[in-house]
Amino acid sequence: MKLFYSDTFVLPLPVGHRFPIVKYAMLRERASAESLGDLIVPESAGDRDILRAHAADYLRRITTGAMSDRDMRQIGFPWSPQLVERSRRSVGATIAACRAALNGDGLAASLAGGTHHAFADHGEGYCVFNDCVIAARAMQAEGRVRRVVIIDCDVHQGNGTAAILASDETIFSFSIHGARNYPFRKERSDLDIALEDGTGDAAYLAALEAGLRQAIERSRADLAIYLAGADPYEYDRLGRLKVTKAGLLERDRMVLDACRRAGISLAITMAGGYAHNIADTVDIHIATLRLAVSMTG
Repeated sequence: MKLFYSDTFVLPLPVGHRFPIVKYAMLRERASAESLGDLIVPESAGDRDILRAHAADYLRRITTGAMSDRDMRQIGFPWSPQLVERSRRSVGATIAACRAALNGDGLAASLAGGTHHAFADHGEGYCVFNDCVIAARAMQAEGRVRRVVIIDCDVHQGNGTAAILASDETIFSFSIHGARNYPFRKERSDLDIALEDGTGDAAYLAALEAGLRQAIERSRADLAIYLAGADPYEYDRLGRLKVTKAGLLERDRMVLDACRRAGISLAITMAGGYAHNIADTVDIHIATLRLAVSMTG
């Protein structure tokens, strides 16, 4: 399986910043140590691809640094040229994973991505560019697919994805998330399942099963992009759900099985994960990758 990574494009953050940036390097190192796939540095996403989802003025401002302090507070990172390059590489990783999945591999992964809070004209919630929408539209523009389904299992609603795709009937957005969690103003996805705080394995998996069935039937997709967020985990700092590691692995199995049965190629992104112990987040992502590898054999 091909694994695309961008953590070597370092994002400088202030000491004590709450975003667990180190998890990406830890994930790559674990994937390498366990020989889970071919580790590949992606190309940087160019303007043409980014403009498939974002307004030209926003791309200009973020590229040149002409962003207000308020804009950057909304994103959650300080502006730097390294931020722009890493964000472009992360988008490039998701594009490359989609291509690899469609080129006969069936499955591929980005070891980052899932930046679903980025809107067409601004970023939010540690998300600069919306990699999944960009990648889906890039595959359509290249004539590889007609229809795409985005299966968003991050604990936070994919509000940017929903807003960008509001009038796009060719990309189906499905988000299963915490009802009372960030973002506090939700957008409307094609299918939203909102879960109450404290939801555990059984209720989570039952809701996901019903949602997957609907999303796959309604989307009629050729490609799925899966946001395999680690943040529904019971010990996640920002999650507010009570899903165990075993429950998250069963979640992954359900998503991968559903796509395989439907004959849909699948690109996996890591999305969120903010466990009190960063190693737990990495363990969850590694379990996702191990499962994917086992299903490609």
